Amino acid sequence: MRWLLTSVIAIGLLAGCGKKEGANSPQAHPPAEVTVIKVTPRDTAVGFEYVGQTESSRQVEIVARVNGFLEKRVYQEGTLVRAGQVMFRQDPKPFQAALDSAKAALAQQDARLQVARSNLERVKPLAAKNALSQKDLDNAIGQDQSAAAAVESAKADVDQAQLNLGYTTIFTPVTGLSSYARVNDGSYIQPSNSLLTYVQQVDPIYVNFSVSENDMLRVRNEERSGQLRMPKKDAYEVQIQLGDGSVYPQRGLITFADADFNQQTGTFLIRATVKNPDAGLRPGQFVRVRVEGFVRPNAILVPQRAVLQGAQGQFVWIVDKDSKVEPRPVEVGSWQGDDWFITRGIAAGDVVVVDGVLRLGPGAPVKVVERSAESEAGAKPGSVSGKVQTEKK
Repeated sequence: MRWLLTSVIAIGLLAGCGKKEGANSPQAHPPAEVTVIKVTPRDTAVGFEYVGQTESSRQVEIVARVNGFLEKRVYQEGTLVRAGQVMFRQDPKPFQAALDSAKAALAQQDARLQVARSNLERVKPLAAKNALSQKDLDNAIGQDQSAAAAVESAKADVDQAQLNLGYTTIFTPVTGLSSYARVNDGSYIQPSNSLLTYVQQVDPIYVNFSVSENDMLRVRNEERSGQLRMPKKDAYEVQIQLGDGSVYPQRGLITFADADFNQQTGTFLIRATVKNPDAGLRPGQFVRVRVEGFVRPNAILVPQRAVLQGAQGQFVWIVDKDSKVEPRPVEVGSWQGDDWFITRGIAAGDVVVVDGVLRLGPGAPVKVVERSAESEAGAKPGSVSGKVQTEKK
């Protein structure tokens, strides 16, 4: 019995020693499979995004010019109205009566003028023969001139009465979106309530946004250092992104930059003008504004997932000629789609690991493989696939 127990213990010890030795024996690990890009600097179009708000390019107050009763609102509130379209009508009868009275007064003054001129024609030859005094001639001339002046005054009264009658039909001078009526039908219009509604022109429409002083200075410094190139003749294009993320089909141009610096907000006001034929943009909307036209010459981009954060800062894995990887510290700039701009640390021709970075260590051998179809399909526009790509407009 003792012999059997001793044999079992010996076999267990031998088995334990065998497992320990197997655990400590070195095992060969295969090279990690990675996907890479070869860095190729190239000119890259870039844009800058801001928050903007739309504004009517021309807001017109529709105001009654004469006092009187509002007979009818003709337009449909909130609709697009065309220049010259009738919006309101006032009661024209009092103004028509005033016009008729002015015309009658003009006819009366015309008759007086004819009498005065006939009298003058009779007085002139008699005065020439000294049959009448000079005073009689002067009186006749004065009556003729007074009658002529009265006719001109009566004509002016007719013109004013005609204008007042025309003012009872109220038009819109611009094409735009109408607001609601401020005065109800049947109300008496006078200076205190003469504002009837607004019409806001929306084609074209303005988009206002602000650029901070720091952004303005940064762009100027990058231009001086050659890191950023401006468009010729300052032909900046503006792309509008709506609240749901969709891009508005019409592009705009920057048409105004305020020379004054807003000390309260620390920004400069910039305005873009955008065509808006279908009134897809309405005044007061908040939108995202992307200003395009800038180019970064000889820019280097790598996918964001290739850049890691270490204890000493950000770095990437570089594959050397022996198919081994080493960490390379880098300085990153702004984003470009799914990529980082690299401002320092990478040069043309460097091979950067994109996928498989978490399994790597310094000096580890790697095996470069082609990117999978799923990875290619999932890449967003503007990302790098095998090379640095220029952003497409």
